[in-house]
Amino acid sequence: MIIPFFDRCSRPISLKEIVADFKPQPVITKDNVTMQIDTVVYFQVTDPKLFSYGVDNPVRAIENLTATTLRNIVGELELDETLTSRDTVNTKMRVILDEATDPWGIKINRVELKNILPPKDIQEAMEKQMRAERERREQILKAEGEKQTRILQAEAKKAELIAKAEGENQAIELINKAQPNASYITLQGFEALKVLANGKTTKIIVPSELQNVAGLLTSMAEVVKKGDTVIETSSTSQTASKAKKKK
Repeated sequence: MIIPFFDRCSRPISLKEIVADFKPQPVITKDNVTMQIDTVVYFQVTDPKLFSYGVDNPVRAIENLTATTLRNIVGELELDETLTSRDTVNTKMRVILDEATDPWGIKINRVELKNILPPKDIQEAMEKQMRAERERREQILKAEGEKQTRILQAEAKKAELIAKAEGENQAIELINKAQPNASYITLQGFEALKVLANGKTTKIIVPSELQNVAGLLTSMAEVVKKGDTVIETSSTSQTASKAKKKK
């Protein structure tokens, strides 16, 4: 019972949610790496009586309990697991702290690991590892791009050759359907000879009438393997032979 003007409360107690930001604590992982970890605890007073008389300096008690709990949990994890398992650590700490502070009239709502600071040499090693991983990924992407480029170029070359072959096939079919005369075949034979004359053949004999173009091309292919090109017609060859006989 409080008598007005004579009795008063020692201090007001807020029932709002309170945020306690605790300073970094040294923590040793399972693989013997010492890190600095600071935590943030969100709690709320549910029973002012227990909060006032259950423990001396409740905020200080929560800080010490948080530090010891953090050391126990992180001590079971390796460095990589600690860096990637924040949610797991947060959940375990919230459950343990909430159970431990219940007799003090305190409800732990959330626990967050604010910063995890490995030693400087560990940070440098991690940065080198990350840089090497980025370079490896870059090389893989570059190789994949070059591979796709070569595949596309090969497919384009294939399509070009197929289209060219189909065009030549259609042209041959059209020529066969048109039933060309001997003059046309003779003209095409001379065009072929013009191309062969640009090579390194020794001697090419051209008959006066190109009645068998296939046979002519076969004979020219046998002669192509020799030196300079000399083109003669069968009529000129016959004239030259007659002149030698008269002499």
